[in-house]
This record gives sequence, C-alpha cells and structure tokens, in this order.
Amino acid sequence: MLPFLSRKSSTLVGLDISSTAVKLLELSQSGPRFRVEGYAVVPLPPHAVVEKNIADVEAVGSAINRAVKVSGTRSRNAAVAVAGSSVITKVITMPANLTEDELATQIELEADQYIPYPLEEVNMDFEVIGPSEKKPESVDVLLAASRSENVDVRVAAVELGGLNARVVDVEAYAMETAFTLLGQQLPDHGNGKTIAIVDIGATMTTLNVIHDFGIIYTREQVFGGKQLTEEIQRRYGLSYEEAGMAKKQGGLPDNYIPEVLNPFKDAMVQQVSRSLQFFFSSSQYNSVDAIVLAGGCATITGIDELLEEKLGTTTTIANPFASMSLSSRIKAHQLSADAPALMIACGLAMRSFD
Repeated sequence: MLPFLSRKSSTLVGLDISSTAVKLLELSQSGPRFRVEGYAVVPLPPHAVVEKNIADVEAVGSAINRAVKVSGTRSRNAAVAVAGSSVITKVITMPANLTEDELATQIELEADQYIPYPLEEVNMDFEVIGPSEKKPESVDVLLAASRSENVDVRVAAVELGGLNARVVDVEAYAMETAFTLLGQQLPDHGNGKTIAIVDIGATMTTLNVIHDFGIIYTREQVFGGKQLTEEIQRRYGLSYEEAGMAKKQGGLPDNYIPEVLNPFKDAMVQQVSRSLQFFFSSSQYNSVDAIVLAGGCATITGIDELLEEKLGTTTTIANPFASMSLSSRIKAHQLSADAPALMIACGLAMRSFD
C-alpha cells in the first residue's frame, strides 16, 4: 500500500503497463462488493517496454489513450506501478512517539544509509507497519525507494495517454492488494496460509509469496509466453502477430500440442519449481500451501492440473472478479479469459477505496 506519489481523488483506474500490453481497469464499490465498470487490454508494439522498462514513451502513451477509449471510462486519474526489481525496500525502526511529519523528516535524514543512489535521484515513500517486536518503544517502518526516472517515465506515458498519474505503486503491493479478493479460492480462505502467486507474462515470470495476506518474498526472472509465440512463428513460418493470434484462437496443425505446446508447459512447470526452490533456499519455509497462477500464460489449458500433478501442490487460476458484479457493457466470458492477467490492474484500481 505504499505509493511513491499519492494524491487522493475520485475514482482511479488501475493501469498495468506490461511488456506486451496496457491493461486498464475501472471498479466501483457498493457496500462490501466491487463492480467492474470497464476494462481494456491494448497490445503494445514490440520493444515499447523491455523487461518492465518503458523504452518508447510515445507508443505506451498512445496505447493508454486507446485503452481509455475502449474501456469507456470517464475517470481521468490513474494508479500505475513500477516493477519490484526497480524498488529498494527496507524495514527500519523508528521511535513510536514521532508525528508523521517528524517521522518523514527523520527518515529523510537517515535514508542515505539505506539507499545506494544520491537522494536527489530517487522517489521515496514510507508506511508505518506497526509496533516493533524487538523494541517496545518503537515502530517498524517500511521504506521504499525507486530511481526517479522509473517513476517519471510512467507518469509521462500516463499523461501522454490523457490521464493523470495520481498514485505510483509497486507491482508486488498491487498484487498483494488484489490477492485479498481470492480468499474464496484458497485453502481456509488463505488465513494463516503461505501462498505462491506465480505471474507468468509474455517475457517475465514473477513469484510473489504471501503469508497470511502479507507479502514476504518477490523474485522476477526472464521467462514467458513470448517463447511459445516465437516457437510457433519459427515452426509454422508465421509472422509474430499471426503466431500470437494462432496461439490464442487455435487452428494450428495437429502436431502443435504434442511437439510445441506440451514442451512449453513442461518448461513452465520447471520455471515455477525453480522459482519456489529459490524461495525455500532463502527462507525458513520448505513448502507452500497453494499455488495461484496469474498472467497471460495462466490461461493455457490444463497448466493448473499439470503443475498440481508435478509439484503436488493445490493450484488454481487467479480470478479476482469471481464475486464481483459486472457493468452491462462487460462481456463476462472475455473478462473471465483476461482475469489472470488483470491482477495488478485490479490491485491498482482498488487504490480508489483505500
């Protein structure tokens, strides 16, 4: 819940800028229930975003502008996120009796011990987590910092798209927020459980481990659905765009499933297993209670069953909209297909209701 930039305003649209698409989502809330008011997934040209870094601001701005039109949103305020790999976080201990202003001043004075860049080159924010277990008179404070260029380039793209960036969050925290909607889909509704959310996008796989609804581990590695698209392209002599369409819509030769798709699914299982091994080797945990698959690759038929069979861990596909109502302009089957890839956009859209 830790924005680098946060000015509260009316409805915020959640805007997830990934390596292949811009995903925009608008929610409303009535009592405890959310409603999906509008959303859009607009593809980006190749190399506009490379490994979570925006390389072509104009192309991203133009895609955001299209997403605004397609979604039909009237909101002009957005929440966006920077990738976890571009953020430094540190839990520091501070005296409990400081006011928020005194705390901010104190953190600014001490921040250079924790941040390896000149302070004038970073955007920084903090959030009080709660009383410190080690020192009763103190509180634990989560400090997060990202180089200003990471924040500025996103703000610039959002503005080119015709929106105002009101909140700049961190992807892992947006995922943590959206995770609160998955309780019904988890053992014991997720209470006291350790859950691995594996987000497999086009070029990056991100593992977020959440224990009792709080994030405890994040790791990114380069692997994603683009590898499958490129293999289809190579094997069947298609353009990259044609291969992407064929992957989604089918119509490929009979040997596609045994010779191309199944080996890719095996590679996905290997990546998930490897990511979990990294987590186990760097923590006191040696198992997780469940795996939740997110990202575009989560919709590959049968990948959840394959993971469950190979790793022996309950596996579900993320759907943050399962208990939401939908505006009449939303096509339910389309939203259901896009749902696993909209977790970050959903967590960002929920910032409207903080």
